[in-house]
Amino acid sequence: MKTVCRTDVNQPLPALLRQLNPMLRGWCAYFRPGVSSATFQFLRQLVWGQAIRWIRRKHRRITWKDLRRRYCSGGWWPTTEDITLFDPAKVRTTRYRYRGGVIPSPWPTKG
Repeated sequence: MKTVCRTDVNQPLPALLRQLNPMLRGWCAYFRPGVSSATFQFLRQLVWGQAIRWIRRKHRRITWKDLRRRYCSGGWWPTTEDITLFDPAKVRTTRYRYRGGVIPSPWPTKG
């Protein structure tokens, strides 16, 4: 994620979001089972910071208010008409299911 955000500032925001979103979706799909909602919250902050730093590097002389109006549609999350930055915090986590006796035991049963 860092290398994608640091490589090319000359590309438009939708191109950056098209590169970041599949990475974030794949990462969240892999770590979705288990207790990972706090990690997804941390990832949300990290992604937002990287995207905002990329926007600030792209337009060094524009004020923060104008950058939010242009790239965040007046809000705080980077978005365009076509695509929005994937939000990892909205991914629902699934806990491990209890399988009880379905798991085979490595020890022989006495019988």
